[in-house]
Amino acid sequence: MPRPEEPPPITDSHCHLCSGQFRGDVGEVVGRATEAGVARMVTIGTDLEDGPRCVELAREHPPVYAAVGVHPCSVTEIETDDWLAQIRELAGRPKVVAIGEIGLDYFHPAPEGWSEGDYHRRQAEFFTAQLGLAAELGLNVVVHQRDRGNRCWPDILRLIEPFHGKLRAVFHCFTHGWEAAHPLVELGHLISFTGIVTYKSAGQMQACAAAASSGSFMVETDAPYLAPVPHRGGRCEPAHSRDTAEFIAALRGTGAAELAAETEKTADSFFRFEAATAAAQ
Repeated sequence: MPRPEEPPPITDSHCHLCSGQFRGDVGEVVGRATEAGVARMVTIGTDLEDGPRCVELAREHPPVYAAVGVHPCSVTEIETDDWLAQIRELAGRPKVVAIGEIGLDYFHPAPEGWSEGDYHRRQAEFFTAQLGLAAELGLNVVVHQRDRGNRCWPDILRLIEPFHGKLRAVFHCFTHGWEAAHPLVELGHLISFTGIVTYKSAGQMQACAAAASSGSFMVETDAPYLAPVPHRGGRCEPAHSRDTAEFIAALRGTGAAELAAETEKTADSFFRFEAATAAAQ
């Protein structure tokens, strides 16, 4: 009997394998992703605690790579003055391929004891400092931008403008239209789509995924969050990036293999996996 055709390899460009939701079975999660044809997974750091764990997971599992950084919702938890030096040290470890997850979050309210203005200013300070570090180290960045009332997006664009040409950014979990993405893509940046694109309510995102130019986007899960249809409501895993990729391929009227090859080339260019693997050997 003929062997079943193996699925074309894809990359989950953004997942959180250090999440407590994966505690106890992360090896099995990576194994299921590999069986589904997810050749590489980028596990994303959010603070000074899970950054080292991301690096360790990348060391333990060949398909896993790491990004390190301080998430905007974590900035008020950082009490040490040498936080940027700690990110710098982690960024030099084997298989670290980006600085992230960094950016702005105006969706969540300010923590107790912080005014909204002070909270947003601290986020901006951390974002700018980490953009500078990435430019210095020659790494690209994974940008978080979550909003309420379209207040965050103009500030994101203003803060990243001085770094155009010095680094590339992927705007993760992109929910805007292609008209917002196109100017950024023209500057060399990328967008990425989570399982939200498979939801019935995601008309604008689906239109963006259909219109996006070749080489302008990647696929991600944000696991353990945002599971795509038909897994919605359960724990998301990197293996589910296959479902999202196939959905986007259908939106674009192309084959799954073609979409996989296109996004793999984009991920290789952005994260430079081959160089990171060689440096780790």
